Amino acid sequence: MTHKFTGKWITDGVFSELEPRNVFHRQLEPIDLPATGHENTHLLYRRSFTLRKKPAEAKIFITADDCYRLYINGRFVGSGPAPSYHVAYNYNELDVGEFLCEGENLIAVHTYYQGLINRVWQSGDLRQGLLLDLVCDGETALSSDEGFLCRRHGGFSERGRSGYDTQIMERYDSRSGEVGFERRDFDDSGWEYAKVKRHTDYTLVPQKTKSLVYESIPPVRVEKREDRIFIDFGKSYVGNLYAKARGRRGQTLRLAFGAELSEDGSVRSALRCNCDYREEWILSGAEDELYQFDTKAFRYAEIFTDGAEVYDVSLSARHYPFELNTRLADAYADDEWARRVFELCIHTQKYGVQETIQDCTDREKGFYVGDGCYTALANYLLTGDDSMVRKLIDDAFASSFITEGLVTCLDCSFMQEIAEYPLILPDLMLWHYKAGGDREYLAECLPRMISALEFYRKSYEKEYLLRDLDRWCVVEWPKNYRDGYAVDVTEGQICHEAHISINAYYYRAVDSVNRMLGLLGMPPYRDAEPIKKAITDAFYDGESGLFVDGEEHRHVSLCGNVFPYAFGICPREDYDERFLELLDKKGEDSTFLFTSFPLLFRFSGEGMRERLDRLILHEGTWKRMLREGATATFEGWGKECKWNTSLFHLTMSAVAIFLADVDHEKLFSRR
Repeated sequence: MTHKFTGKWITDGVFSELEPRNVFHRQLEPIDLPATGHENTHLLYRRSFTLRKKPAEAKIFITADDCYRLYINGRFVGSGPAPSYHVAYNYNELDVGEFLCEGENLIAVHTYYQGLINRVWQSGDLRQGLLLDLVCDGETALSSDEGFLCRRHGGFSERGRSGYDTQIMERYDSRSGEVGFERRDFDDSGWEYAKVKRHTDYTLVPQKTKSLVYESIPPVRVEKREDRIFIDFGKSYVGNLYAKARGRRGQTLRLAFGAELSEDGSVRSALRCNCDYREEWILSGAEDELYQFDTKAFRYAEIFTDGAEVYDVSLSARHYPFELNTRLADAYADDEWARRVFELCIHTQKYGVQETIQDCTDREKGFYVGDGCYTALANYLLTGDDSMVRKLIDDAFASSFITEGLVTCLDCSFMQEIAEYPLILPDLMLWHYKAGGDREYLAECLPRMISALEFYRKSYEKEYLLRDLDRWCVVEWPKNYRDGYAVDVTEGQICHEAHISINAYYYRAVDSVNRMLGLLGMPPYRDAEPIKKAITDAFYDGESGLFVDGEEHRHVSLCGNVFPYAFGICPREDYDERFLELLDKKGEDSTFLFTSFPLLFRFSGEGMRERLDRLILHEGTWKRMLREGATATFEGWGKECKWNTSLFHLTMSAVAIFLADVDHEKLFSRR
């Protein structure tokens, strides 16, 4: 049920007059989006109020742009909302009865407007503000209005930027007058009153996913090393460092974070994925607590103390609620390597999934449709909670206001269009239906998927093949895993040539939609057989018995044949045998992200256990990650496989599906 807010969007005097800025466009039709000068705004709100009695039931309906942390009577309550578009902007409904008391109460909220054009939030659009209603025993007790006090937090300044303008690294100043703003006894006498935001254009929807949980992780090792303290938390997590310190007023402690160590044993803060994980903490002269806002993915930390006393160190990990389904058993209980791969994937899923399925938790933090389909499915099958699958599907369709063909990275202001990604959605929808059987949801989603396919049909299809694509193709990523794929699919240009990879995906998408319609007792969307015949006529090479990469090229690649094999585009009875010979020649470790998973789905759907084992337990795939010290799945089979490898990349954790006691034939068989 949608809540009707009585509260107003509030902000400070600067943002109250700003009109929203359009950040949306087709990728090859860029618009000028210069910096606005409003980046990295930490805006605080406080409001005291009185309750005649402690309520039996109390809920707060709350949202903020870009995000918030909520405190009641000095206690942390929760954070949110999950990233979303302003056309379907999420708000949270939180039970807060345990935090309230009879008499005077205090609500304090820390909001953050990052202001950058990136893959994390829909930001850089000059939309900033807070909206809330507190409902006690069925009556509105408090709403956001100009009676709230607000002030910018002077304790946060920029230490630098990390990733693809993903994150502003923090310099936290404990001398700031805003330190302790959440406490009831905090002196806010110098604060100004909030302003109602004049220009708002949100369509508000209740957040269907759960709120994040926070967990304190103690270090497994703390060592004093000359001028610094070295901390090891045993595994990589996503969150913030917490510590207390005493030192001189104005003394600056340098902080370094990383997932691995340098040769000299120090923390490697210059991450392989092009993140620079160095921050600073300025002391007040009294006992200080480190308060960090944005998250990092790290295992190790170093605090360069400069003689200060540092103690009570921990890692505040945040993640989506995760509980492994007790019905699942480790299907490889007797195989040590398989068990270790499974445990690696479970840790990655539990501590890596945030408010969205982030592809990596460091470099981009992006909610990518393509690889996200595999990660979200794994999260569902491992936990029995399908909320992340639904969020991915719903938010992908929500992006249709940008382009009917949907975008690549969701709920953000960075515009990217990868042709394959929307074409993977039908399989996720089909798997989700087979696992849960929600006919109503499937019937609701199918027209939107058909609309996206119609965009492809009208924009790119000529004689049943996709050509002249103004959205780039991954094929396989990184490029060095494409096995010399001959068609130029470089980002930022139109690919005029029809090629096997995208057309195999196209056939698969149409066929999967037809299968779903059939399951609902409805007629097919269109006949998929002419597409299959056009693919065979254009790309099948009778001499080699394999598919070539493109219409204008005769090159045969492994990735150019994975998709026809996995998607059942088989022109001759011996094609499967020819393909498997090619796979044996190249090796299972020649596949990676977008080629390994289609193979796993076909192998498992047809009960090809030996082939499944060979891919999962190959010396060069997941076992290689473990030998190189992985505590979360990598973005490559090894650290050196990619020029910007993330060491906390969620997609490869989806292999846990095939190591768990799941009915693979029911889910993945095309028969």
